[in-house]
Amino acid sequence: MSFFVTGTDTGVGKTSVATALALGIKTCGHSVAPMKPVQTGCEPGRHRNAPDLDFALTLLDQPFESEMLPYAYEPPCSPHLAAARAKQPIELAVITNAFASLQSRYERVVVEGAGGVLVPLNATQTMLDLMVVLDVPVVLAARPALGTLNHTLLSLHVLRDAGLTVSGFVTVDTEPSEWTFIEQDNLTTLITRGNVPHLAHIGYADPLDATALAASGVQMAEALT
Repeated sequence: MSFFVTGTDTGVGKTSVATALALGIKTCGHSVAPMKPVQTGCEPGRHRNAPDLDFALTLLDQPFESEMLPYAYEPPCSPHLAAARAKQPIELAVITNAFASLQSRYERVVVEGAGGVLVPLNATQTMLDLMVVLDVPVVLAARPALGTLNHTLLSLHVLRDAGLTVSGFVTVDTEPSEWTFIEQDNLTTLITRGNVPHLAHIGYADPLDATALAASGVQMAEALT
């Protein structure tokens, strides 16, 4: 089974969640391919230039494959804007074909989205449309701190309204912080009001390492199966 990792916003830890999940799947004995359909903020002049995908491939110790990165753009902005500036529009068919190719060669594919659920990809379609077309279970990355309730519950509502299966959410500390009664209540509230499993928590670490992420990933993989 493949998965799509999305987030409540930009910078909430999607890459950590996607990489951890891929590491967990690999540790559990399955072949897995990370995929980043659209990456903005890429470095110019490099064949493999997506920082999110590079991070996953480095920790997984895997080579780059072109199907893992259908679209890469230099400007660090929304996909639709980066694509318009590059005059290289994003087509869902290109992404779905790349995904199908990876699925034919790997037992699992872990797809990492860009930004949040409704980030535009082109003039008419959003990241949500891509998730609907791929039609795989969704894992939602979220902050545990103050402000997460509205973002996370809204994201869950939109995903389910589109007919998608939300397998669970993962909280990520993207900066040094200590959990208080607020974070703990946020977690309880999201589980109960969101009616969704909490798959794992990824604590802050700089740099992130394969061992710690794999431990969280195994927890996720076991919960998802």
